[in-house]
Amino acid sequence: MERQDGQAEAPDPLTACLALAHTHSFVRNHQDPLETDAVIVGAGPVGLFQVFELGLLEIKAHVVDSLAYPGGQCIELYPDKPIYDIPAIPVCTGRELTNNLLEQIKPFGATFHYGQEVTVVERQTDGRFFVETSKGTRFLTKTIFLAAGVGAFQPRTLKIDGLETFEDSQLFYRVRNPTDFAGKNLVIVGGGDSALDWALDFVSDSAHKAESVILVHRRDGFKAAPASVAKIRELCDAMQMQFMVGQIAGYEEKEGVLTSVKVTGADGVTRIVPLDVLLVFFGLSPKLGPIADWGLDIERKQLTVDTEKFSTSEPGIFAIGDINIYPGKKKLILSGFHECALAAFAAMSIISPEKKVFLQYTTTSPKLHKVLGVESPEFD
Repeated sequence: MERQDGQAEAPDPLTACLALAHTHSFVRNHQDPLETDAVIVGAGPVGLFQVFELGLLEIKAHVVDSLAYPGGQCIELYPDKPIYDIPAIPVCTGRELTNNLLEQIKPFGATFHYGQEVTVVERQTDGRFFVETSKGTRFLTKTIFLAAGVGAFQPRTLKIDGLETFEDSQLFYRVRNPTDFAGKNLVIVGGGDSALDWALDFVSDSAHKAESVILVHRRDGFKAAPASVAKIRELCDAMQMQFMVGQIAGYEEKEGVLTSVKVTGADGVTRIVPLDVLLVFFGLSPKLGPIADWGLDIERKQLTVDTEKFSTSEPGIFAIGDINIYPGKKKLILSGFHECALAAFAAMSIISPEKKVFLQYTTTSPKLHKVLGVESPEFD
């Protein structure tokens, strides 16, 4: 796959993490910024659909994401898990949803800027915003759409001194490529869906079957789907994997290689468990970072918006998806899609105040068919 700015994308399409400096007097180098009508911060499903809704109104957008690929939470948390509540799609995975959205927005020529965070947002005297990223990309934009989810997800780590040395070599908090662990002796720590799902996967999937799997959890009870729990117990009874009640208390290494972990059980006994790889799934914690310094109204670490325009307290800056809050808010992808449509129409009064905007339907509008690059159907 190729990005629309001509650079190669990562093979697998993360939530946007950005810092926003809200100053008006500090003079910066504004040389040669990209002038645009819209900058979207976040390339998750809602950010991608915002491209579509703006595109129908003939507004081209630049999209900034701190991750190296699109997809947001869908790719970070459940790329291969089924999603059942996308309208008219009975079931799809997070990866499939991302790919379908990328295909849907192709006609609109959005430019993607991956692997960079927004570091500066300044209101200009002409009403536009100066935006700068961590890589020095600069924009002058009439509107900003914040689709940054609940912030940047960071894994909750295992607090053992020195263990971080092995991170990304033998210690992992996420599985990006399951085949990397095929044939390995795995110790998986955790009691939620992620820990159990991956334990089942590495025991049962022939494409990346592990040599052995030991699941470690602090108690003999799980916060996971009952079917997964039942299957884990079944596999343990059949001696196809092991389950240990206990907590990681230390580790052993030899010549810079992690060789085992020390597991202290409920009986107070510490046992040495050999391994090749340690996988830890304690969940992900959203880190909103400097959002409190943006100068935008915040409630419970989310941006307050109105439900007519989905505007923040700063005119011209809109918030869509999980990052916003309003009475009755439901954190659903389909809710975010609805918010995109209203935000796009509201933005037109800022981008092109001289234009009258009429609601048109993609089924019957020749103008929208032209924008989409499709032939207009003939109706009797």
